[in-house]
Amino acid sequence: MDVTISPSRVRGAARAPPSKSYTHRAILASGYADSATVHDALWSADTRATARAVELFGGDVTRTDDGTLEVSGFDGRPDVPADVIDCGNSGTTMRLVTATAALADGTSVLTGDDSLRSRPQGPLLDAIADLGGEAFSTRGNGQAPLVVTGPVEGDAVSIPGDVSSQYITALLMAGAVTDEGVEIDLETELKSAPYVDVTLELLADFGVEAERTEAGFAVAGGQRYAPEGGEYSVPGDFSSISYLLAAGAIAGGETVTVEGAQPSAQGDTAIVDIVDRMGADVEWDRDAGTIDVGAAPLSGIEVSVADTPDLLPTIATLGAVADDDTHIVDAEHVRYKETDRVSAMAEELGEMGVETTEKRDSLTVHGGDSRLEGATVRGRGDHRIVMALALAGLVADGETTIEGAEHVDVSFPGFFDVLEDLGTTVDRAD
Repeated sequence: MDVTISPSRVRGAARAPPSKSYTHRAILASGYADSATVHDALWSADTRATARAVELFGGDVTRTDDGTLEVSGFDGRPDVPADVIDCGNSGTTMRLVTATAALADGTSVLTGDDSLRSRPQGPLLDAIADLGGEAFSTRGNGQAPLVVTGPVEGDAVSIPGDVSSQYITALLMAGAVTDEGVEIDLETELKSAPYVDVTLELLADFGVEAERTEAGFAVAGGQRYAPEGGEYSVPGDFSSISYLLAAGAIAGGETVTVEGAQPSAQGDTAIVDIVDRMGADVEWDRDAGTIDVGAAPLSGIEVSVADTPDLLPTIATLGAVADDDTHIVDAEHVRYKETDRVSAMAEELGEMGVETTEKRDSLTVHGGDSRLEGATVRGRGDHRIVMALALAGLVADGETTIEGAEHVDVSFPGFFDVLEDLGTTVDRAD
């Protein structure tokens, strides 16, 4: 699907979708449990992939008419899947359930689409081998398809922290139901650390104790997943909120109010501070879970995305509108997402007349030297690239057409409907 955005002013209220990160973890945690009810879950292409994996491991995920997920779990003892686990485009699914597969008494095979089969999984495979399982890439390159044979019983492992925090999340979640537990020694500094904080928060909500140590993290074995009252509610997603805040900051005709913004461990809450530092009018009522944002002249700043890789596309678009330079640093790990998001934003914003300087670990957007012009751009099969380019289209000179816009279904299925409700002119073409 191609979507064309006309220059528009936005106003009104919009509700953020539920958190994709929390939903993935909640579905899998419910699978590790005997049973659980998950309220306010994001039902998207990625999270459906995690639900399918839970079912292949012997659980059942039923979605009711009001969107609640009723999960019958495998109670910490996953079956050997009767079929290949297809993770689609979801890197979170693949990494989290690769560790689940290591608990099964037999062999599991995991794969995904072209993009997912290019993403690094080697450190997690090595960790599973260190725990006593067998895990390898069929192509010998540390990338899917993956073959995993268990069961592992737990032990100490050493793993790099600067490739993906999802490795740590996967080992902690699986380690809680091993016999011996898992101790994780980080070989390098942990990138995207707030995502592990999300994991620790959710584990606690499911009655599982895990902790930081001097060397890394640890989780005791022999634990059971059991949320209080058998229920868990997913908070709003700040990665998705970033697009709504940025829309208000660059194209707000009046105040835009974002609902569903309750505080949580999500690192992407940093977007509130970022738009504030750049000069937008922003006010976060944490008790009410609402953020009001209004447009104002923006100035370029320096932002580290070491802990917030998903924000890079949003910040790049903000930088294209701002005066002076916006310097996005600590960004090398952002290259290993659904696409190389550093190059993708540099190249696609370049198609719209934006000057950038790309280095291995950074992206500088020269807003003061740029004039956003409507163009035809590619979504690169990446939901975050699509949404960031749509924001640029709000304030470009002329229409902006985004090819492959259907990929917003990965994390924000109603994104273009929300933009329309805020006053954007959106045309869709299959």
